[in-house]
Amino acid sequence: MRRADFLVIGSGIAGLSFALKAAEHGSVILVTKKQQTESATNYAQGGIAVAMDEGDSFNQHIEDTLRAGAGLCSRKAVEVMVQEGPRRIAELVTEGVEFSYLYKDGKRQLALGREGGHTRDRIVHRADFTGREVERALVLLCEQHPNIEIEQHSAAVDLIVTQPPPSSLLLKGGSQVGLGREVSESEQSPPTSPFNRRGGDARCCCGAYALTPDLHIEPLLARVTLLATGGCGQVYLHTTNPPIATGDGLAMAWRAGASVANLEFMQFHPTAFYSTSASGAHAFLISEAVRGFGGVLRTSDGTPFMQGHHPLADLAPRDIVARAIDREMKTRGEDFVFLDITARRPDEVMERFPSIYKHCLEHGIDITREWIPVVPAAHYMCGGVVTDLYGRTNINGLYAAGEVACSGVHGANRLASNSLLEAVVFSHRAAEDAIKALPGIAQPPDPPDLKLPEGPSASDEEWVLVSHDRFEIRKLMWDYVGIVRSNLRLDRARRRVELMRDEIAEITRRYRLTEGLIELRNLALIASLIIKCALKRKESRGLHWTTDYPEMKEGRAKDTVVRK
Repeated sequence: MRRADFLVIGSGIAGLSFALKAAEHGSVILVTKKQQTESATNYAQGGIAVAMDEGDSFNQHIEDTLRAGAGLCSRKAVEVMVQEGPRRIAELVTEGVEFSYLYKDGKRQLALGREGGHTRDRIVHRADFTGREVERALVLLCEQHPNIEIEQHSAAVDLIVTQPPPSSLLLKGGSQVGLGREVSESEQSPPTSPFNRRGGDARCCCGAYALTPDLHIEPLLARVTLLATGGCGQVYLHTTNPPIATGDGLAMAWRAGASVANLEFMQFHPTAFYSTSASGAHAFLISEAVRGFGGVLRTSDGTPFMQGHHPLADLAPRDIVARAIDREMKTRGEDFVFLDITARRPDEVMERFPSIYKHCLEHGIDITREWIPVVPAAHYMCGGVVTDLYGRTNINGLYAAGEVACSGVHGANRLASNSLLEAVVFSHRAAEDAIKALPGIAQPPDPPDLKLPEGPSASDEEWVLVSHDRFEIRKLMWDYVGIVRSNLRLDRARRRVELMRDEIAEITRRYRLTEGLIELRNLALIASLIIKCALKRKESRGLHWTTDYPEMKEGRAKDTVVRK
């Protein structure tokens, strides 16, 4: 058992930014399942959207965000994110992040790109590996900070809460407690409702149980806990997310009693690289900036098709582009479409997109002369753990930031490159709030003993079951809860997921807890919650498109908030 003032679960831009600020006021333990750089941040190619150009404005960025969000964004949350963006970019520069620059009128200034849904050039970037550059700089600072202890290859199992809810995946005192699959009826309330840390909800988060590399459970106690675990793209067969994106933080928060919202809105990136030899479990992303740079989507016969789907054509919001590609593929019976950037000079393409150029070349495609085969892939969860404007959840002492959180800024569809901006802005606000609150938070008491099965670990039988169930979840979610949905598909997925959750419960009773089992049960829970939220939305809006309710209904412009 170890103690710290702050516990940070996750090592993306949100977790690292929070840790650096918190470490100036107390001790920090940062837990990550893999190495520090294995996060969705590391794979973010496009950049960070921020209104900094003379021809741009906060209002234009705000309106672009609200338009993409299809009526579900919190205007206040969007205003906070957009207006605080330039300060956070300046802070990243001082922390050693090296963005791309250009010279204009003899002055050095940040190079700004454009992506789908944006009406101005406002994407601050580092070539086509912005996330990797941000991660590099922040990880280096965290490694050097004396108050930050980084725990790699450690998987968070569950949050430690006082007055814990009756249902938990943990095994206490040798007895199995139910999975608590039932979801309460949706409440309709804005995701930015302020919560009182010390009133209303008596529960308090005191840290988390973590699985060490040698398969022991260690309590990590803290006065403040931040969930920064990223998304849950691995719940789908094809995704741009890293293998660790299994929805762990979202699942832990749900089991602890936190409110979650808008899980029906999974964003499918329109353009992931298609290859029969590539793994769909982690598809290579072809950045939206390629279309912002002049890329055109074409069918196999060379016909550009986006003009008929949206006034912005190839720069339309992601949900529209993804559905258009899906429609073209199904209509023509083809497995992919093409993205054509050959109209730009080869030297421009290679300079702007070195990582994409290299990856495609390794697969036999020279993007300066040939079209890129692309397909949609699960990319970003727009819903998450409900937070207010300071990252606070409805559980005292528990904050959330980044993709795991539902801060209200993305609504029914995230505007391109707003993700890193949201993460850095709201993790900063969460850190400020937590630092102010810290003196009034008592040291947490020792947690109860946690007893888990003493059965075999990592047996052949276990891994066969785990891998088969994991694949089946991802496959059925892709087939039935994907870009286009229906009540029939959703209900079929719901029944099958419930059967698998019963199987997984039996596996956890028989085998020692491993990272694979943790991820499997979290994926099954997330799948069931996504389906539940999708069934409750009786309309098509943003990223949720159902053939049974093809129109958007003004009366349904409310968030789907559920809480156990």
